[in-house]
Amino acid sequence: MKMEWKISPRISDILHKAQDFAGISREEALLLLGLDLEAKETYAVMETANRLSREQFKSKGENHLHIGVNVEPCPYNCSFCSLTAKAGIFKERVTFPEEEILGWARMGEAQSADGLNVMTTGTFSFERLLEIGRLLKKEVAVPLVANTRDITHREGEMLLDAGFVGAYHAVRLGEGRDTPFKREKRIQTIQVLNDVGLLWMNCIEPVGPEHDPDEIVDLMFLARKHQAVYSGVMRRINFPGSPMEKYGMITEREMARMVAVSRLVMGGVPRAHCTHEPHSASLMAGANLFFPEVGASPRDGLADTGEGRGKSLAACRELCKEMEWNPDLPSNCFVVHESWSPRNAHGPMQGKGGFT
Repeated sequence: MKMEWKISPRISDILHKAQDFAGISREEALLLLGLDLEAKETYAVMETANRLSREQFKSKGENHLHIGVNVEPCPYNCSFCSLTAKAGIFKERVTFPEEEILGWARMGEAQSADGLNVMTTGTFSFERLLEIGRLLKKEVAVPLVANTRDITHREGEMLLDAGFVGAYHAVRLGEGRDTPFKREKRIQTIQVLNDVGLLWMNCIEPVGPEHDPDEIVDLMFLARKHQAVYSGVMRRINFPGSPMEKYGMITEREMARMVAVSRLVMGGVPRAHCTHEPHSASLMAGANLFFPEVGASPRDGLADTGEGRGKSLAACRELCKEMEWNPDLPSNCFVVHESWSPRNAHGPMQGKGGFT
């Protein structure tokens, strides 16, 4: 049988437009997201996203160390989270000792982490988070990113004063359905971050088989509209006893397809593109940013995910190298190359590929 490499003219047209960093339309994103995983067109989408990222991000492999500073039976009871009262895994509030948090941060610096993402549960003391920020700012030179509850403008300014340069914040899939929070409030916090000058970090998460493509694409375009420093895709991990277990989980291969579509939607906006949990497939589909993890994680049943599901910095760096993303280059998220602007559409790609 003769091998045929031609792809659909409609898909080819979309990819030719996308490779100029112009982004794609909502209708086009839905079409690409619905492609069969076995289709040649799916691999053409991934190849285009891969080329965009390797050119725009200058082959930089990013590793942002997640440090979860506390565990608790959180009363907000988000259905996908292991750190909830309903999950029943953690019975008491425990904040990791300052010495341990500082030790993780120093380890991150010694192993060339590009950022430190300091995560708290929803009821954690905001003042305590500020104290941790001030401590880490004094002791390590790695940029600090907060991952905490919704905040006001004044609280955003307080994060800046404490040494944080950015904040991870997402409108989650199922917001208001699988969580008690209002989508509008989450978006309001994103606007706060942009208003006060905190870099906004984002991900489409936590993706499961039950999520409608329209909802997924909505969040992709929200990231573009509000100019996320990075976006990407994180799948939902079902911890033992999770109420979401009945839905199953998407595969890393499915996640790579979503990562690629998200990357084409973002066009010339981002400074990086993330995937979680760390794996190689998405590094061929437009992703270049991993989250190695220590401390608390909403995906783990162990208090310190570094002893459980969490991937180490060393492992993430090695994955980057194997996929020819260089983790030793300076971060694009905090130091912008003069040759491109993350806030504007990129010029035409050099050495374009093409599909027929």
